[in-house]
Amino acid sequence: MQLGPKNSSPPIRIGYCLSLSGAVGGNGRAARLAHQIWLENINARGGLLGRAVELLCYDDGSDAANVEPLYRRLIDEDKVDLVIGGYGTNTLLPAMPLMMERQRFFIGLMGLGVNNELAYENYFAMIPTGSDPNAALTEGFFELAAQQKPQPLTVALLSADAEFSRNPIRGARKNAAKYGFEVVHEAVYPLNTPDFKPIMDAVAASQCDLLFICSYLQDSIDLVKAVHAHAFRPKMVGASMIGPQNALVKAALGPLLNGFVNYEYWVPVAAMRFPGVDDMLSTYRVRAAGQDVDPLGHYMAPTAYAQMQVLEQAVQATGGLHDAALSAYARATSFDTVMGKVRFGVHGEWTEPRVVQVQYQGIDSDDPMQFLDDAKQVVVTPASMRSGKLIYPYGSAI
Repeated sequence: MQLGPKNSSPPIRIGYCLSLSGAVGGNGRAARLAHQIWLENINARGGLLGRAVELLCYDDGSDAANVEPLYRRLIDEDKVDLVIGGYGTNTLLPAMPLMMERQRFFIGLMGLGVNNELAYENYFAMIPTGSDPNAALTEGFFELAAQQKPQPLTVALLSADAEFSRNPIRGARKNAAKYGFEVVHEAVYPLNTPDFKPIMDAVAASQCDLLFICSYLQDSIDLVKAVHAHAFRPKMVGASMIGPQNALVKAALGPLLNGFVNYEYWVPVAAMRFPGVDDMLSTYRVRAAGQDVDPLGHYMAPTAYAQMQVLEQAVQATGGLHDAALSAYARATSFDTVMGKVRFGVHGEWTEPRVVQVQYQGIDSDDPMQFLDDAKQVVVTPASMRSGKLIYPYGSAI
């Protein structure tokens, strides 16, 4: 039996909305489970400031139009003590005007470049993309491609017509130029594209050496299948794809993922075994069993849990719930989390990026548990975290 705080003071209420259903509901549900694990752990340790903690979470349905009204309800009607950000750019951006109006301390979860133009001083990004997030998701791929022999020369860029895709594709253009690749084809497609063959036909017509894809969820799955179904074979296929980080998507694609290079924020390699992360993920896996949620949690759970650790440490250090004090503390210190040591810099982004590029290798079934083996998703860059070698060109001996 776990005993909670004995303090008779009312609980500290933390409010937020999260995409628990709709297009990105799978990732939102994984984040929610990580938050619940943190909640149980913090209350078992006596809560925050000696008070029990409650989480009040509303489902935004993956619909940006729902976000602002839900946060207004949390602040004005539910009178929550603290707010945190939901998952992704599409949820965080519509919340920002209200947070700025009310001057709330606000830690967003995985939004990419949310604060680049707003420059709100009380926003903090729980995403390891560093101070130049647009470039961080894509630079590893182009740097790696430039090292190959014979060196590829041209690239085609495909991106979804979605808020998430706009910033990474800007970074891809910048990195293509930085590493000397000519963009010979670029296309933007609707998220509801029913057939990707014509899109791949146009890519093939360009005879590009590299193909870089910036996609969302279902379109990531459809594009991986379309690349495999097409006769054209670029020398290297890379992506800023949301989806394959989720073990359920990995399982749905199985061996079709082999050879693709994509970003990850956490994978089970020695360099990323930060203190506490294995214990947290072990708990997550037990709790996830039989639920409609990522069974491994590698993508969402460490980052979502770290989001709550930052909030916890700021509250404990400042001794209160004052937004201005919490923000000032977060700007001035570093935090120990299951994602490693985190320090916030320009626009609330991490001062040091920690994005890895992996190549999926040796996947031989649809069993999601195989991804507990770091040999299935080999870190190929950065060099400081590398766990294996890139197989090049694409399709060779995979």
